[in-house]
Amino acid sequence: MLRHVTIALLAGLVATGAAAADPQTKDPAKVPPGEYAMDPRHASLIVKIPHMGGFSRYTMRFNKLEGAFSYDPTSWQATKVLIKVDPKSIDTEDNIFNKTVAGYFEPDKYPLIQFASTGLVSDAEGHGQLTGDLTLHGVTKPVTLDVDFNGVGPGLLGAGTRMGFSGVGKIKRSEFGVTGGRPFAGDTVDLSFEVEFVKK
Repeated sequence: MLRHVTIALLAGLVATGAAAADPQTKDPAKVPPGEYAMDPRHASLIVKIPHMGGFSRYTMRFNKLEGAFSYDPTSWQATKVLIKVDPKSIDTEDNIFNKTVAGYFEPDKYPLIQFASTGLVSDAEGHGQLTGDLTLHGVTKPVTLDVDFNGVGPGLLGAGTRMGFSGVGKIKRSEFGVTGGRPFAGDTVDLSFEVEFVKK
């Protein structure tokens, strides 16, 4: 009997938490001010690159990301976000090939991939462009990311404040001096990310 009551109670809490955790608004002016940090458990960066001229787009993932920003709803367009990626965390689902691909970044010499935003524009629906400087393999170049603001709201069981974003971008790796894997791997790299930030 106690087991059934416990299961029912947990189910009720999960259901309540799921409802409470829904994003409440996409209006950037209604986001609480403060310091926000990336939740690494809910952050992913997927990269795709043409294989052998385009038979498919080989898909990989970086597993170690971190980032943060200060937020002021009265001047949200001025928000500056800094994202850091560990190049050694590339995951191809093949441990041996992981080391090969990570080697293309020369991670001992360049241990960090970094994106520092420089500008943000967005419409009323939360669609926008985030411009910034991408530093990869010791080279820094401007890039533009298409970003969707998925909304802000309370976390699980109503705890804290959480913001979510999705986005895509595109770079040419040769512009950053990353040329390993040719001619089997193409030059254009498609980026796709899903990230959540929580208020400190």
